[in-house]
Amino acid sequence: MINKIRGEAELSVGGKTYRLLLTLGALAEIEDGLGLDDLTEVSARLKKVRAADLAIVAAALLRGGGHEIAPAEVLRLPCNLFDLSAAVAAAFANAGLTAAGDEDPSGPFAGTP
Repeated sequence: MINKIRGEAELSVGGKTYRLLLTLGALAEIEDGLGLDDLTEVSARLKKVRAADLAIVAAALLRGGGHEIAPAEVLRLPCNLFDLSAAVAAAFANAGLTAAGDEDPSGPFAGTP
């Protein structure tokens, strides 16, 4: 069961529930995977998110939640873009962040179809 108090978020795909968790390790993976110099660049980068960027971020959060999954595998999950981006935004929000400092409380994925 997902524990929002611990900062966890969930993604339900094909009858399976995945846990996403923004850990320090996940933050480091996101920073490195997106080729950023520091965490202050995460929010700006995610405002113009590409599918590959979303896969990198989601995979890092899923690994933080205990799932061994690579970005390429995230792209093959049978879910739509809206559900995946909502789960990623929820992981940031549940961790007390709005996409690493984004001032919009809905995060960088607001309005994503």
